[in-house]
Amino acid sequence: MAANSFTAPAILRKAIKAVINHRPLHSHKLSRYGIILRSVPLVTKPWNSLGICSVPNAKKWEDTDALYGVGDKNATEAVKRILEMARRALSRREVFHTDFLTPPILKESMLALEKLANVKAVAQGGYPQAERSRLSVGHSDVMTTDPDIVSALSITGNFGFQPCSHGDFLGAILGTGIAREKLGDILLQGEKGAQVLIVPELVEFLVLSLDKVGNVPVSCAKLPLLALEYEPPKTKSFKAIEASLRVDALASAGFKISRSKLVDLISSGDVRINWDTVMKNGATLKTGDIVSVSGKGRLKVGEISTTKKGKFAVELIRYL
Repeated sequence: MAANSFTAPAILRKAIKAVINHRPLHSHKLSRYGIILRSVPLVTKPWNSLGICSVPNAKKWEDTDALYGVGDKNATEAVKRILEMARRALSRREVFHTDFLTPPILKESMLALEKLANVKAVAQGGYPQAERSRLSVGHSDVMTTDPDIVSALSITGNFGFQPCSHGDFLGAILGTGIAREKLGDILLQGEKGAQVLIVPELVEFLVLSLDKVGNVPVSCAKLPLLALEYEPPKTKSFKAIEASLRVDALASAGFKISRSKLVDLISSGDVRINWDTVMKNGATLKTGDIVSVSGKGRLKVGEISTTKKGKFAVELIRYL
């Protein structure tokens, strides 16, 4: 299902329900609202073109039309796809957009695009310090203004007695069926809730679908980007002395969990290095690497030095 704009919530809900249940719905009834349905076999493609998943806990499959470029995909392959998208944009003299990209892939893509003549590339995350951003590419003669490809939502509720974490908000949003790549940053607002960056075409879907975060009933409303409230993330840094720079050693020290527990989390795919899932505990870390553990948060590797006994003194920066 793809849409240019949403103007009829009732017909939209009907369309979404039809897609989720894999039932046919006459497209002529939706065309007047700018909604187009495409038949998508759920056994091969659990995410539809809007980025809504109709299979619980489904693994995202390769889709050459929707440029994800994040998660478990190899960064080199992601950059190749973005370069191919840029070449198509040049030949068709159109502007194409990625979904939200992680910082390493965005950086490598921008460096690669600089080598292509007549290509203009614009990264947008919704606010200056955005971590995850979308990338627009097109011929410099065609892309004369920055496209409007990022929207914001406020999620409000009574969080005074039941505070919710970044993971709580993320889990609730993904629980509606939206793919992670359709979401940008989540800005926590304490007792007020959170502000979320998202692709514009899914704003109304999330407004209609999200009614609870944790055990807190919530309401969602579209928010102007200029109304976003953001500040630098709070961190806490400390030193750890370890015999190696392996991820299981440093992450267990950084998150204050046992090494065996960390190994189990790696085996279950719950540990990422620079936003890519790591499946081997022997992966080594270096200064600047970001380690994230599901349910635990994120950790950055700071300065590394060697002690007199040949061990490593590592600065670990924990995001609070």
